[in-house]
Amino acid sequence: MAGLQARSAMAAPFSLASAFRSLSIATPKRSFSTTPATQSVPKLPETAPVYPYGPSQWYKQADSGLYGGASIRFGNKISKGRNEGKTRRSWKPNVRRKKIESKALGESVYIKVTRRALRSIYKAKGLDNYLLSDRPTRLKELGPFGWNLRHQIMQTPAIKEKFSKQRKAFGVPEPPSLSEWLRDHKMEIRDKIENLDIDAMTKPRKSRQGTKLPTR
Repeated sequence: MAGLQARSAMAAPFSLASAFRSLSIATPKRSFSTTPATQSVPKLPETAPVYPYGPSQWYKQADSGLYGGASIRFGNKISKGRNEGKTRRSWKPNVRRKKIESKALGESVYIKVTRRALRSIYKAKGLDNYLLSDRPTRLKELGPFGWNLRHQIMQTPAIKEKFSKQRKAFGVPEPPSLSEWLRDHKMEIRDKIENLDIDAMTKPRKSRQGTKLPTR
């Protein structure tokens, strides 16, 4: 009897050790899936204007960096050997993560940028000049990320002072603030609603069935 008690006492630590050894704190690996990983789209602040072109419909990855309008291209791989024929393939843009200096922000920013956009930044002589361009083609290739970065640069004191000097040089008055513009916009909408003639708009049109065509 004493021998059985001694064996059970000796076996208890080993059973606990094996139980703790079987436990694992590692997170389970993600199972295989053909669904692509979701891309984080930057959210614009409430004070920023709405991006007129919206997010990308097909290449969601372009919304998280400066891609310069580049996207995936599709085509055919032509083989002239024994297995002659065409095979569908795709070409992804050359994307890299680069540290680019912004003089307006006073710091360098890590940006996912394509070779095409990087060449345009060097040609514009800086990131600030590239983002502040008002050409429609440039605004369309910025994407939500570039639009958000453009808004941040425009809010810096250096850029505000630069725009103020340009307005004084050309004789352009100072633009209203956001609160003043919203107030004037609401008053304009209210005036249109008050002066709206609903009776004239809802009055039925005369039927042409009883009218006779003039004879020649």
